[in-house]
Amino acid sequence: MAWPVFPFGFLAPKEAQFNLEFLIAAGGGGGGGVPGSAVGGGGGAGGYRTNSTFTASIFQAYSVTIGAGGAGGAGGSNNGSTGNYSAFSTSTAAGGGYGATFSSNGGNGGSGGGASWIGTGGTGNTPVVSPSQGSNGGNASSSRGGAGGGGASTTGSNGSGVGGNGGAGSANAITGSTVYYSGGGGGGGGLGTAGGTGGTGGGGNGGTNGTGTPGTINTGGGGGSAGVGGGGVGIFAGSAGGSGVIILKVPSDYLASVSGGVTISTSTAVTGFLVYSITTAGASDTITFE
Repeated sequence: MAWPVFPFGFLAPKEAQFNLEFLIAAGGGGGGGVPGSAVGGGGGAGGYRTNSTFTASIFQAYSVTIGAGGAGGAGGSNNGSTGNYSAFSTSTAAGGGYGATFSSNGGNGGSGGGASWIGTGGTGNTPVVSPSQGSNGGNASSSRGGAGGGGASTTGSNGSGVGGNGGAGSANAITGSTVYYSGGGGGGGGLGTAGGTGGTGGGGNGGTNGTGTPGTINTGGGGGSAGVGGGGVGIFAGSAGGSGVIILKVPSDYLASVSGGVTISTSTAVTGFLVYSITTAGASDTITFE
């Protein structure tokens, strides 16, 4: 925004309120561990929330919190861990649901975790917000494939003959470039079959006779589950979900200051705006504009 110049070079004061755009992704859920007899489900993506017309005030401190990804389940019959929430001001994105271990259901969360053998996928958009922050995890019908975790845009694929793919995340160009966030983790492959592919937006791949891959940091991607080899051989851990992120697009006249626990970067790639990306912040941290 350009301000009129008054006589003698003085600038008009800034308006006390202005609109900003935000994106919030929570931490993704961890993939399930496997005991050797069946595969695990992929972690659900962290909840994904946006707002293009948030009204902010200068000199007011707004809370910011970045959620860590959930840990992968330890080798054996261990579910992954639920991801941690991210929040800006009063808007909260829920952590992704955990990926399931042997004969278990996926966890509920921002997006639901994928199920293991004869299990049901976790419920996404938990708690319920509008627009929805995520999708359900996939179901699993046999020991040969764990289900994929849900993503911001689509449900995780069911596990059957192979590991189910993680649900796709959502694309956003708030930074000036299109980036995907909150993809679900892939389910593990069973009895030597292929693991599922992580969802676009940082979802980790499910393992094929071994550990999968973690969700990508600062995307909210779910962690991939482990897979077992032919004959049910192998005790492997699931992989961790990716941490979350907050991105704020602010008119370039308004500069941000943050509390000590915040890691923040600034971009001028979008003409007329400053784009602030927050990658770490604790529950008591804040951001203020002036």
